[in-house]
Amino acid sequence: MLVSVFPAGPWQANCYVVAAAAGEECLVIDPGKDAAKGVADLVREHRLRPAAVVLTHGHIDHMWSVAPVAGAYDATAYVHPADRHLLTDPLAGISPDTAAMLLGEPVAFAEPADVRLLEDGQSLTLAGLELVVDHVPGHTAGSVTFRAPYDGHEAPEVMFSGDLLFAGSIGRTDLPGGDHAAMLHSLATKVLPLDDAVVVLPGHGPGTTIGRERSGNPFLTGLAASAERNG
Repeated sequence: MLVSVFPAGPWQANCYVVAAAAGEECLVIDPGKDAAKGVADLVREHRLRPAAVVLTHGHIDHMWSVAPVAGAYDATAYVHPADRHLLTDPLAGISPDTAAMLLGEPVAFAEPADVRLLEDGQSLTLAGLELVVDHVPGHTAGSVTFRAPYDGHEAPEVMFSGDLLFAGSIGRTDLPGGDHAAMLHSLATKVLPLDDAVVVLPGHGPGTTIGRERSGNPFLTGLAASAERNG
């Protein structure tokens, strides 16, 4: 598996370009602000053909360039239905301070020409890759993660975690649509059961593993201890 990543825009959200191998079709995950050029550079470097743009959630730092990138390559966009409205109204998902900062810049958002909706537990075959979709509300109502076999690596799977799980932390829940109780439930039911060797590629910052976070992330260690006490 070929996984390339670069931090896009002022929020430094990780944009991933993923393919089975160079010269094949690829996925673009979370193209944020100013991501179109970075995607184009990786597509050219690895001779890739974008087939789909998939979103872990609808926050503006992760979806700003979804329509331009999908349109440039005639690619299908995928989003959870609970976050679909953010494709055309992303300011509904951010804080008033951030919205005020953006009002000085004229921005118009539109859905890509081809939008398909994601479901919890769904298996997708895109660009020759097998993805499992897990609905993980908390950061937003429509947050999802994508898991795939990590071919060519010792890890059994890679999980693109969006803003659910970071190295040493978790996503914030104080923005519109956030729900801390839902976030903890998502972590307990969708993250803790995973194998320690699963590689986690988050929406911001460096990669990590489930085992590293289970033992050192204070949010997960507390949940794991609670699960043990409750049998």
